[in-house]
Amino acid sequence: MNAIEVEHISKSYGKVKALDDVSFSVEKGEIFGLIGPDGAGKTTLFRILCSLLLPQTGTAQVDGYDVVKQMRQVRCRVGYMPGRFSLYQDLTVEENLRFFATLFGTTVEEGYPSISAIYSQIERFRDRKAGALSGGMKQKLALSCALVHSPNVLFLDEPTTGVDPVSRKEFWEMLGTLKERGITILASTPYLDEVRRCDRVAFLQEGKIRGIDTPEVILERFKDIFNPSGLAHENTPEKKNENVIEVSHLVKAFGTFRAVDDISFSVRRGEIFGFLGANGAGKTTAMHMLTGLNQPTSGTGTVVGYDIRTQHEQIKKHIGYMSQKFSLYEDLTVAENIRLFAGIYGMKDEEIRRKTDELLSRLNFTEHRDTLVKSLPLGWKQKLAFSVSIFHEPGVVFLDEPTGGVDPATRRQFWELIYDAAHRGITVFVTTHYMDEAEYCDRISIMVDGKISALGTPQELKERFHQPDMDHVFTYLARQATRSSD
Repeated sequence: MNAIEVEHISKSYGKVKALDDVSFSVEKGEIFGLIGPDGAGKTTLFRILCSLLLPQTGTAQVDGYDVVKQMRQVRCRVGYMPGRFSLYQDLTVEENLRFFATLFGTTVEEGYPSISAIYSQIERFRDRKAGALSGGMKQKLALSCALVHSPNVLFLDEPTTGVDPVSRKEFWEMLGTLKERGITILASTPYLDEVRRCDRVAFLQEGKIRGIDTPEVILERFKDIFNPSGLAHENTPEKKNENVIEVSHLVKAFGTFRAVDDISFSVRRGEIFGFLGANGAGKTTAMHMLTGLNQPTSGTGTVVGYDIRTQHEQIKKHIGYMSQKFSLYEDLTVAENIRLFAGIYGMKDEEIRRKTDELLSRLNFTEHRDTLVKSLPLGWKQKLAFSVSIFHEPGVVFLDEPTGGVDPATRRQFWELIYDAAHRGITVFVTTHYMDEAEYCDRISIMVDGKISALGTPQELKERFHQPDMDHVFTYLARQATRSSD
């Protein structure tokens, strides 16, 4: 008997068909990947299989039980780790684990043997609130919570989005251990290296299964989506002339802990500068100082000519910023979002009207001018958020993991927008956990333990550390960290 049986499942939300006659099966003890672009229907399918959502047509069985007629039995036998971890941020590590154990009618003590290999890695932080953990530690806690009742089937909906490459590798090594114990795993992921670690994968697009096979066969068959052609990017002479970011011996301490520990670097006008590091390395703290959100403990720095210690309000007016959550207002239309942010940056009405028309035309969004942002696909939101962040032509735009959870083809389109901005002289300061994107940068810095351990072009770093690609460079350096990633 298969661990998962899905037969002709369909689910609609109004006129939108999230799932359209989906059928597949997963063998016991298999790691089965569910891949596809944002909006393909993956999360809807996960929720149906976990008995959290009812299908409109079709049937599904998990571990031999019907997800509609026997949902109580299903819930006792599955573990579910949705995107963004589903942890309670204000509860401690131990309180989260005890809460989830109670939900399933068990105790931490009773379930400890099934989670000891994973939970023991974070157990010393049992009294720390979940919201204060690094991405990698949250990941281990969430997995422990999903496993505490010893499920037979584990559902993982993009569990590693926003987590650094080293922590992702460690996570998938843990999944390999779970497979050896006979646990069936259904996982979705936007990372191709993770796709390749599955036994089989199903490609879901617009609610339909387009193919099921080994990762190699599916990635080759749909290579236009998963392996789009590379991007050509030329360094222009203007990048060599003017520094728009200058940092010297910058330190940010919290008590005796130095989150940022004496870093120095400069970034040129029109340069695409990759700012990399494992979770907890100090990247976010450094970016907060550069964007005027936090002041340094010691050291100096300027951004577009303004002092980060004394002129942070001026800095905020002359930069753009885009976080992983895009910072758009979901209940405003496309045009209303553009107007709001342009007004915040002090642009005049006539200029806003003219540039709005130009932007909508360039993005092919003209007919969506009055569409609410919440109804846009993720990739569209992403492109709009980036375009809004540079609408006022800032000297620098800071991008904090802007492509997290986005499929390769959409990420490639996003990087075309980045290249266009750099060509217009806008400096792009970007953090990312996708190492293929690191290859797109002009130069890269890699932070380890609050310090910059490497700085140079991708080619220079690969040669210096004798590594074949940026993924290997990053892993080599990140594994030299001595402080924990909390």
